[in-house]
Amino acid sequence: MSKKESFWIPYADLMTVLMVIFLFISLAYMGLVQFQKKEQDKIFEEYKLTKENLLKELQQTFEKDKERWNLELDEDLSIKFTNPQVLFDEGKSDVTPTFQNILKEFLPKYLSVVMQDKYKDKIAEIRIEGHTNTKPINKTNDPYIDNMELSQNRARNVLGFLRQQECFFQLETSKKERLQYWLTANGLSYGRTIDSNSNLTFNFNTEIDPNKSRRVEFRIVTTSEILVEKIIEQLNK
Repeated sequence: MSKKESFWIPYADLMTVLMVIFLFISLAYMGLVQFQKKEQDKIFEEYKLTKENLLKELQQTFEKDKERWNLELDEDLSIKFTNPQVLFDEGKSDVTPTFQNILKEFLPKYLSVVMQDKYKDKIAEIRIEGHTNTKPINKTNDPYIDNMELSQNRARNVLGFLRQQECFFQLETSKKERLQYWLTANGLSYGRTIDSNSNLTFNFNTEIDPNKSRRVEFRIVTTSEILVEKIIEQLNK
């Protein structure tokens, strides 16, 4: 056998080995992609089921209360109280006696849904949101910041009122700790005003409804929702 032939045989073997290695890498990558796809599908399905179940239970719980409380339940799992005349006095953050009476009925029903054990790993956050309209308060030269302070105080006072209720004190210690972990009080000033159909004016480019924009919302954020947002971010990169 010539020197030339003895060189090409090992080289051919090397190429074969490399091809086998690349084949295994390709198969491993395909398997990883399929696994990630299954995991993503699982997360999306769980997100869908969790939202559907929570929405259905909330609808059943508050069906008879919508009109008398001016309550709106959206598919994003937010509950809106949209009658500003009964929520807070103009430019004030103290919860009115009328709204206190509503909350005394609303909160036990709401907690009876969200505090079920089947949702303890499904809910990431419950936001109490305060929203204002664009009317200036004339405290500073920045009406947005003035309304931000007002909306934050309103959300905080609703949260404080919740913590004073019997339905909160009666919770088991573990559930009370869980609820405290979930709850946040958020002021959004007039950054998310809505129109007469309760659509966000920023998204729909519609005219602001100043009365409906002055509102309080209870919004559920699910654990799957956070994962879905992360997946969407990765897909958009």
